[in-house]
Amino acid sequence: MKSILIPFWLLLLTTISCAQVPGDRPKVNNKDFDKKISKTISFTIPILGVDELKKIQDDVVLLDARRQNEFKVSHIKGAKRIGYKKIEGTELEGIDKDEQIVVYCSIGYRSEKVGEKLKKMGFKNVYNLYGSIFEWVNQGNEVVDKDERVTKKVHTYNKRWSKWIDDGRAEKVW
Repeated sequence: MKSILIPFWLLLLTTISCAQVPGDRPKVNNKDFDKKISKTISFTIPILGVDELKKIQDDVVLLDARRQNEFKVSHIKGAKRIGYKKIEGTELEGIDKDEQIVVYCSIGYRSEKVGEKLKKMGFKNVYNLYGSIFEWVNQGNEVVDKDERVTKKVHTYNKRWSKWIDDGRAEKVW
């Protein structure tokens, strides 16, 4: 009996974990980066692709879930920094709980966690940018610095994570 149950549970666990990764994920230029994102996030918040964000960017609240030093190096134009670990009410002042919110970070992990917090706070239309600022840059989109000037710099968190920015797309800072 034990020998029958072990393969059953392994199959069930494999099926459950595979079912969490949607097959219709947004386009990511680098297949290995797509695999990394898929293994890193839990898909607890609906995802939105770079192409989709570009179409609606002026109509959404765009929140950056990275540290202040990352945000100062560069961010997506129009984004407001919300941070990651501690969300205080001041970052959310003036944002209606029914507004469409897109959260991003480096690849999507921190933004997913912030999205979960926002959902618990009663925000209804929260999305995680799939591939986040790395994929935004990889697809040739501009970022701006702390003074809102277009820049080629992107804070890649650390040297190890910098490999996910395609060479030539940005000046990598960590």
